[in-house]
Amino acid sequence: MVFTRSPFNSLPLLILTVGSCCSVCVEVPSDNLAVLGTNMKLTCISCMRREEVSAETQVEWLYTSPEGENITMCSYYGGVQGEICPYKDRLLWNGSKDFQDVSVSLINVTMNDTGRYTCRVRRDFNFEIHRHFIIDEKYIDLLVTEEVGEDFTAVISEIMMYVLLVFLTLWLLIEMVYCYIKISRAEEVVQDNATDYLTIPSENKENPAAQVGN
Repeated sequence: MVFTRSPFNSLPLLILTVGSCCSVCVEVPSDNLAVLGTNMKLTCISCMRREEVSAETQVEWLYTSPEGENITMCSYYGGVQGEICPYKDRLLWNGSKDFQDVSVSLINVTMNDTGRYTCRVRRDFNFEIHRHFIIDEKYIDLLVTEEVGEDFTAVISEIMMYVLLVFLTLWLLIEMVYCYIKISRAEEVVQDNATDYLTIPSENKENPAAQVGN
């Protein structure tokens, strides 16, 4: 099993659902790169439709190792930890009160935590005639590294920032040169006009008889 970090995981997949109180639920993918020895939030958001608001919510977190071994990490009923919880000392409930966000935090990540995590959400509905349930599953392929890796989107953002700075600097220099040339030409025109103006009375002084004759 190969685990890769897609650059698009940083971009949220927006799936908007309007609830009975006009609340908005946004489903976003979880980060899938963890650093050794830190705490890792495993994000799982399962938006409910209008008719599901009063449902009973059960959540199971499962782990599949790269070798294919399956382990039920923990179960939660209405946000309360169930009896089946081999990871009870390493998992902390990090969900919301309306149980649309049913995320957990994995404490003190180790290299052995690399693998696939499954968030299985079951919602039960009690109707007058029958009982109905739906199951929604989310998957997180987690990769544990010894040090923080440089995020692809952060690198692209940094490159774009430098490109923008270079562009703005060149644009500013061009504007300064243009303004300098424009001002120089304006000064030359003013100087030529002043020279022409001063030349006229000088010629008149050289021909005073012309002024008397006039």
